[in-house]
Amino acid sequence: MTMLRSLVFVVWLYGSMAVIGIGLWPFVAFDSRHVWTALRAWGRATLWGLRWIVGARVVFEGLEHAPQGAALIAMKHQAMLDTIAPALFLSKPTFVYKRELGAAPVLGAYVKRNQIPVDRGGHAKALKSVVRGAREAIANGQQVLIFPEGTRQELGAPPDYKPGIAAMYRDLNIPVTPVALNTGLIWGPKGLIRKPGTVTIKVLPPIPPGLSREDFMRELEHRIETESKALLPTHMQSPTRT
Repeated sequence: MTMLRSLVFVVWLYGSMAVIGIGLWPFVAFDSRHVWTALRAWGRATLWGLRWIVGARVVFEGLEHAPQGAALIAMKHQAMLDTIAPALFLSKPTFVYKRELGAAPVLGAYVKRNQIPVDRGGHAKALKSVVRGAREAIANGQQVLIFPEGTRQELGAPPDYKPGIAAMYRDLNIPVTPVALNTGLIWGPKGLIRKPGTVTIKVLPPIPPGLSREDFMRELEHRIETESKALLPTHMQSPTRT
């Protein structure tokens, strides 16, 4: 039954993306701000599918810490869901995305409008490009969201925070809002299986600007990992590196 529900949900997930993406494209082509209209619509459709097809619910906590103006946000990453849900608590979520996604059907047309591409093989040049894109997005009042580990992680995997977020923190000189979660309990980083249950996405108090690179990275990892671990069932909690 879990496999059947998962397959139906996958059809719903990508079917709703196609319908919403194609249906709203004329508006997006006229005004790129409608990218966020489409993202919110897809986010609601995704959560509806999770609830009524899979039997999974997503709870948002700490929304009083969610910035609505220009901001830099660092989010734990365990599932594709983490790239969809932010549109439901942010007004202008702006993702740092793999440049290859720009070639994807439907989705590619959207991410190229007001999101930030990165060439993962470009190293220093790519990082400079991302920082420049983030600077422009912040000036436009957008919330730049980055997954500091770079890719989706298995539940219980050791933290693997990359230095890109520190470069953005130093250059932009604004607070960083951490986001913890346990979405991997219902939606793994790979595969088709979606499981019933309740997961939480928790917005944490911002880290103020001005810390040294080492202190910032230590504080960011500590906050996200501690809170994400606390959201797991007791038997899955393991010591967190700080």
